[in-house]
Amino acid sequence: MIDKTMTAARRRRISLLPGALVVAPFVLLLLDCPAPNPGVRAATTELIVTDRNSGLAISGFDPLAYFIDGAAVPGGGEFEHRFAGAVWRFRNQGNRAAFAADPDVYMPRFGGYDPVAVARGVAAAGDPRLWLVSGERLYLFQLPQARAAFAADPRGIIAAADKRWPRVQSLLSP
Repeated sequence: MIDKTMTAARRRRISLLPGALVVAPFVLLLLDCPAPNPGVRAATTELIVTDRNSGLAISGFDPLAYFIDGAAVPGGGEFEHRFAGAVWRFRNQGNRAAFAADPDVYMPRFGGYDPVAVARGVAAAGDPRLWLVSGERLYLFQLPQARAAFAADPRGIIAAADKRWPRVQSLLSP
């Protein structure tokens, strides 16, 4: 299962992890730091929303499928492309080639962050299963309520998000 969802580079990094896992609890005790709560999700800090478990942009969903099929379709490990520091997956060679030729057309706006949250000045990772195409651009949302709010006023939310995006972006890691 891991081999099918992780990029090759991420698998190599993960292979170093067991030794670190043995040492980590002792380091935390020495520093007198509480262990992180595994139920709490860490804040997203990347310019492109990347799944922290697999290392894939938009959780490995094919960004072209939203436009071609009108559906969130997972990509395959045999069709990957690296762009903007993230690994993108596609369901076929044609989708990968189209993305490689013009990624800005197909990748989600705001790096996959929820535009409703960005409009409020917050970086909240969008869920690739909660999406809309508006004005020939892909938008991902954190919650169904955010998608509904966006659908009710896409121009207003996009204008507000465009205004706040530079500030939000400056808080993210390159």
